[in-house]
Amino acid sequence: MLKYLLVIGVIAFVYYFFIKKKPIKSTTPTQKNKVQSDEMVQCQTCEVYVEISETILSNGKYYCSQECLKSAK
Repeated sequence: MLKYLLVIGVIAFVYYFFIKKKPIKSTTPTQKNKVQSDEMVQCQTCEVYVEISETILSNGKYYCSQECLKSAK
């Protein structure tokens, strides 16, 4: 009887620690505040929408190109 309990215990241990998928954690508040790369923002000079990964950030404002940045100054 002890052998059966030991085998069942080992199987349960292997299942819970190696096979069972862990639940996905919900997003934390810091992850919600991060800006996604596909987010669109408006240029402060020409008002064209551009992906945030392609913009120039200066003094908290987004610009689509160096020309728009120079004309804003």
